[in-house]
Amino acid sequence: MEFDFTTLPERDRYRLLSSFVAPRPIALVTTLCPDGVANAAPMSFFNVFSQEPPIVILGIQTRPDGTVKDTVNNINARQSFCVNMVDMALAQAMITCGISYAPDVDEIATAGLTMTPASQIEGGWIAESPCAMECVVAETIRYERREIILGRVVQMHIRDNCLDDAGRYVRPENYQPIARLHADNYITSDRQFELKAPAQPPAGVTRKAAS
Repeated sequence: MEFDFTTLPERDRYRLLSSFVAPRPIALVTTLCPDGVANAAPMSFFNVFSQEPPIVILGIQTRPDGTVKDTVNNINARQSFCVNMVDMALAQAMITCGISYAPDVDEIATAGLTMTPASQIEGGWIAESPCAMECVVAETIRYERREIILGRVVQMHIRDNCLDDAGRYVRPENYQPIARLHADNYITSDRQFELKAPAQPPAGVTRKAAS
């Protein structure tokens, strides 16, 4: 099957892209409204793209009526946000936060979650999240119906049992984030396995010299 994205309707492009670029990690993004009310919204068009500088990216579309979402308004106003990773314990609360509320509604409290003051940005992070990243805006790319926001990570909060004793590697039995597949389907990372590069290249292939 072939699909010409230069002529394909937007709804079909979304369906194909989100179905095959999957699973996608979920960012439960916390921000502060101009009047100080906390806001939380789940984003599955999200990932980490660099460690130097430490950059995460959000892709946030407008509402169906074309208006800008509260998260985008808050990020543009304060130039900061926090990404809270989502595991099974947070799954239902994440869905609750995704409901369209009035700007003066505190989604975090509505979902029964706890806001912890941030260390380096305005606002806070969700205490129940296994990992939260405070970010300042590095760059924003604006399209007609979507903003691509690059955030520089300035602080990371990690639940104590998620890392080994040396603080280097994730304990997969304790950190199992969920991710979105397509439509209302999600997956959790409770089945993990290792794949290691072979010690020697295949016969007849020369390994690239180290630079």
